[in-house]
Amino acid sequence: MEKVYLFFAEGTEEVEALAVVDILRRAGVDVSIVSVTGDKMVKGAHGIRVEADMLEAEVDYSAAAMLVLPGGLPGAYNLAAHEGLAEGIMRQYKAGKPLAAICAAPLVYGRMGLLKGLKATCYPGFEENLEGATYTGTLVEQDGQFITGKGPAAVFEFGYAIAERLAGKEKAGAVRDGMLYNEVSR
Repeated sequence: MEKVYLFFAEGTEEVEALAVVDILRRAGVDVSIVSVTGDKMVKGAHGIRVEADMLEAEVDYSAAAMLVLPGGLPGAYNLAAHEGLAEGIMRQYKAGKPLAAICAAPLVYGRMGLLKGLKATCYPGFEENLEGATYTGTLVEQDGQFITGKGPAAVFEFGYAIAERLAGKEKAGAVRDGMLYNEVSR
């Protein structure tokens, strides 16, 4: 079965990770939180300790439906520095499978040169890392195999976009309705 892997580093923005996992699990998507630290217990950007489901060394990239990178500092830089993750991203990219990142984390794909010629968004001030991409500044941007999000306030739209890509528009809409999101966004 194809699986979604969401990568968590020291300094990851907790809400961007956990809200996406929550939305995807509600949509019936098989998603695991993956630690890139070598330890399943990881401290996020705001001191919240999160227990990952697995370590990066255990990831089966060939079974990945999507790789998701939450932002936060220094989390995004820690993800960018992880060689095993970089290799997995390249495998995913070359296979034409979807990749997602939010907040500062689109810098990982941008610095790898994967966003060239595409539209992308990220946290304001990180645009220079989107090498060759057109920065849109929208809450969520979808172009090609990439979904990018602007920051913490965009996490629900980002999560629903991923759910729609993986589980379909109807299922993502049902999750959105069930979470009462349509009432908030009126």
